[in-house]
Amino acid sequence: MRTLPTRGWRAPGARRPRGAPQRPASARPSFLPLPPPAKNVILAGVKAVTLHDPQPATARDAGANFYISPADAGTPRAHACRDRLAELNPAVAVTVADGELTEALIAAHGVVVVSEASTADAIRVDAAARAAGAAFIRADVRGVFGAAFCDFGDAFVVDDVDGEPPRTGIVAAVTPLAESGATLVTCVDDERLEFEDGDMVSFSEMVGCGELVSGGPWRAKNCRPTSFEVEVDSSAFAPHVRGGHATQIKQPKTLAFRPLEAAAASPGEFLVSDFSKLDRPPVLHLAFAALDAFAVETGRLPSPWDAGDAGRLVGIARGLNESAAAGARVELDDAAAALISSLAHTAAAELSPMASIFGGVVGQEVVKAASGKFHPLHQFFYFDATETLPPTRPADIGPRADRYDAQAAVFGVDFGARLAALRVFLVGAGALGCEFLKAFALMGVGTGAGGGRVTVTDDDTIEKSNLSRQFLFRDRDIGAPKSTAAAAAAAAINPDLALVALQERVSPATESVFGDAFWGGTNLVVNALDNVTARLYVDARCVHHGVPLLESGTLGAKCNTQCVLPGVTENYGASRDPPEKQAPMCTLHSFPHTVDHCLTYARSEFEGLLEKAPAEANAFLQDRAAFAAAARRAGDAAAREQLLAVTAALGPDAVSTWP
Repeated sequence: MRTLPTRGWRAPGARRPRGAPQRPASARPSFLPLPPPAKNVILAGVKAVTLHDPQPATARDAGANFYISPADAGTPRAHACRDRLAELNPAVAVTVADGELTEALIAAHGVVVVSEASTADAIRVDAAARAAGAAFIRADVRGVFGAAFCDFGDAFVVDDVDGEPPRTGIVAAVTPLAESGATLVTCVDDERLEFEDGDMVSFSEMVGCGELVSGGPWRAKNCRPTSFEVEVDSSAFAPHVRGGHATQIKQPKTLAFRPLEAAAASPGEFLVSDFSKLDRPPVLHLAFAALDAFAVETGRLPSPWDAGDAGRLVGIARGLNESAAAGARVELDDAAAALISSLAHTAAAELSPMASIFGGVVGQEVVKAASGKFHPLHQFFYFDATETLPPTRPADIGPRADRYDAQAAVFGVDFGARLAALRVFLVGAGALGCEFLKAFALMGVGTGAGGGRVTVTDDDTIEKSNLSRQFLFRDRDIGAPKSTAAAAAAAAINPDLALVALQERVSPATESVFGDAFWGGTNLVVNALDNVTARLYVDARCVHHGVPLLESGTLGAKCNTQCVLPGVTENYGASRDPPEKQAPMCTLHSFPHTVDHCLTYARSEFEGLLEKAPAEANAFLQDRAAFAAAARRAGDAAAREQLLAVTAALGPDAVSTWP
């Protein structure tokens, strides 16, 4: 599916300087076939999203695209997804562009995301996006391999490289260094100082050394856990008496991107995703170029586990490598040839876990392009999960003309049967829990065969604030138990999923529910929790009963995951995480019990009151018929809330011409 963001942030006739950041709420992205990034960008709240994908849906698509069902077979994929994507956020206009992908269509958007396109087509779209001042992102998932590329222009300005609050320190002493002409600043040792060499630092609330306060900002160097130096000679300054704060001053960073055509021939440095595979990105870059050449020559992708096609792909890669410039060649030894063969064996399959990974990556890149916040990919990113591949060709790889064909083509039909028989316990049905349930549904985990099932528990209920990230929920679900609503949504994706939804907290108090028999009858536990206490308890139960555990968590733009295998890896409780500096949103809204919680809760309420009503009003004014249709689909309670938001912003007469 192709997606294009619309340029609603720009006044008619105005030109945005190439690289100048735009607000996510005004960006208009366009997507060409990956559904996960479209979902993520719509939840982020851009102004509008355009879908372009004329390919007819097949039953196979339902294995990775959670907004396509087998009943959609024959319908163009963009049209099959549009209504379900639009439900995610009524404030975002989701449209479908039919026909050719023209330069005029590309120029109407601020960010263009392309997938499943040949390199020649991607180069054409990138050139058109550059000419229009739009950001360009390309992403592809091929079996257990994935690739992404970003081109944000010649001078893209990143206002905030890491998105973190400015680092601070409490000053204990200021000492001039006669030998170097610099100044040593020593801070209190209560907390580790997080300044880095090259940071710009300013000073405030300091008694004495006024020149240090009024001047600057100063460049920091020789940063240590409790001290740093600034590049200024303070020997003639007034002496430091006491106190003061040192604060990092964030500096914008300008990045120069090269167009895809130039970068493909000479890629430069790659972002490394796995430090145990430092030599792989250049080989994968060559492998994907060979895969594109293979598709151009044959009109298809390599057949799954076909030795002849694999050998042909390796031969194309060798030819491309020999004709490349000397500095762009890679060493094609036996290991590299085996890696390229693995790509050939799996390239025809689109797997839902890989689509989820790159959907998250691309969604973040769209937000970066729109906001100028966080450092974007610069420029190629490759990822592989070859560790998951069987050592030899599976006995039966199908196809069987069903939603599991892609998965069977890589791992075999027997692997799918093993997934269907799994008894999985999912603890938590929030943002991560929704993602896990979606993955289970697409992969056929716990679909009932051989006693397979998925048990999900969460004692929380759905709030309005959950809808921005917990994509299985809608306005009509507000107030309902998370586990029940999430299970119903997952069952809609795959009706064969055997689900048990509970509203119990997993703790010592509920061991009558989750007793020895329950834990002993579980094959896998997946944590999607938001607090350490519950994680430690679940981890202890898994250790006691010898059950594998997948531990994970998110906090803002950060995430972590840990796979715990009994007798093989250490368990979660074997090491302790540092104390959290931020609290999860569920805690903030359910039980804000500290000053920071209350302040953050107040800010959230403020944004809800002053952003929701204008957003609803804008959606109403832009397309009243579409607004009315979305309101009717949302249900009575949600529709009433939307109408109240519009009347609050525009007055009681605003809906007198309701469609």
